[in-house]
Amino acid sequence: MAEASATDLPTQKRSSKLPLIIGLLLALAGGAGGYLAVSGGWIGGGESPPEEKAKITSEMAPDVAFLPMDPLTISLPSGSSGSYLRFRGELEVHGAYAEEVSKYMPRFVDVLNTYLRALEVRDLEDPAALGRLRSQMLRRVQMVAGPDRISDLLIMEFVLQ
Repeated sequence: MAEASATDLPTQKRSSKLPLIIGLLLALAGGAGGYLAVSGGWIGGGESPPEEKAKITSEMAPDVAFLPMDPLTISLPSGSSGSYLRFRGELEVHGAYAEEVSKYMPRFVDVLNTYLRALEVRDLEDPAALGRLRSQMLRRVQMVAGPDRISDLLIMEFVLQ
């Protein structure tokens, strides 16, 4: 009496997976169609005429000047793998400040010379050293020139001899 038969239990209706499968197929078809439409140039703004592209590029180009720095040759401490470090770089300067910044070139050379002489040989031989040294040198040069005048320091030559 305590046992219930299988016919006494209420029957639960099993949900169909058909709507889920249809939704998945429609999502895949929509994604593929969108990709083909954009990559084919049908939507999303195609190529602009060359004259318009050149006009946009020249208007959007930043006003910068590149100021070459005097090459630095720094003697390394005795007992090192190389005896000299040769450094040459260029400063990327905002165009309006190019003439003003060029007057500070002797100070830049002095600051970088002092910084590079203070480094140890193991700091220079580290594979990741160039990025770190570049950011340190850029920061020192920016301190001399003032805020927002120099945007980058380009390393043209960095050789341990």
